[in-house]
Amino acid sequence: MAETKDDHTVLVGGKPFMNYVTGVVMQFTTQNANEVAIKARGKFISRAVDIAEVTTKRFLENTVFIKEIKIDSEEFENKEGKQVRVSTIEIYLGKK
Repeated sequence: MAETKDDHTVLVGGKPFMNYVTGVVMQFTTQNANEVAIKARGKFISRAVDIAEVTTKRFLENTVFIKEIKIDSEEFENKEGKQVRVSTIEIYLGKK
């Protein structure tokens, strides 16, 4: 999931929860984005859903909505050399 900075994407990982919410809000407010993608995989999927919910229902209520959700899975080789499949999610938020 290599992304360039100009396409308004937030990749969810192990940082504090509010860092991601702030990142999404900033893209809509200061960078004037019309759409922001929240992307996560594996154990961070539930966190991505929470980020989308908090952003749309608390911080940018009535200005941003969940436009589209894509789910998929990726296969890659882990440290032990085994093929592993991990689920992925992409949540697209759009301006109303």
